[in-house]
Formats: sequence, structure tokens, C-alpha cells
Amino acid sequence: MTATQRRGRRIMMSPEELDAFLTGQRTCRVATVGADGRPHVSALWFCWDGTSLWLYSLTRSRRWAQLRRDPRLAVIVDDGEEYGELRGAELSGTAEFVGEVPRTGEPHPELDAPERLFAGKYFGLEELPHDGRHGWLRLTPEAVASWDFRKLAEG
Repeated sequence: MTATQRRGRRIMMSPEELDAFLTGQRTCRVATVGADGRPHVSALWFCWDGTSLWLYSLTRSRRWAQLRRDPRLAVIVDDGEEYGELRGAELSGTAEFVGEVPRTGEPHPELDAPERLFAGKYFGLEELPHDGRHGWLRLTPEAVASWDFRKLAEG
């Protein structure tokens, strides 16, 4: 993952700050591209494994259909109420579909870690219950831009 931003280096998160931020946040907004070229943005739960953002999406969603046609996507994770508290990250790249579709729980070692992270984060469980309606998308970012306006107050 490379930091691609030129402006705002003063408020850019360090790799450690970005990792902690992405690990702790719960909801992201996913932007996909429709067949007509128009963007579509939707909210989604996610987990971060230190390298990739894992998205557990309904396989019958508009998002899923658009990513099947064009796997490019951008994701925003942000936080804060007041201007001086705003922080976030934009991650972009290509979605990868991982595991069976929809996910039914077949053994897939690559999904062991994200499913454990996701189950603990959202359900307080050690194992993810599978409903036969969702599938996994992995975004290993090709570009990242981050900001933490709290750093402006630091000087």
C-alpha cells in the first residue's frame, strides 16, 4: 500500500495510525461504477487485516453486480463530528472475489482470519454464521489517502 497524497502530508496518518483507525472503525462507504458509468455508493461493514479491507456483501446487491462487471472500487472510512475531529481514509483498487458465492462455510483457509475478525467485531462470536446470501470481497489498496484533522491542533 502506498501513500499517494501530495497535499496534506501534515494531516496524513502514519501506517500505524491508519492500521489502528481501520481496525477500530465499523462502517465504510463503497463506491462502484455502473454499466452506464454512473457511480453508486453504499454503506457496508468491513474488517481490516493489516493489508486488505474485507467486505462481506450481499451477492444479490447492486454493488456485487457492478463489481462483477467492473471490479474497480473506492472505499471511504471516516469519523468525527466537528471539523477539528475529522479523520478518515480513502482506499481504492480492484475487488477480488474470495470463496464460494454465496458463502456457505466451505473450508477456505484464506477466509479463516477475516471471518474470525468479522465475527468478533460485529457479532461477538468466534465463528461467523453463514446465511447463504453473502460473499467476500477483498480490497488490497493500490492507493490510499488519509487525513486526521486532530493533528492541526497539535501544531
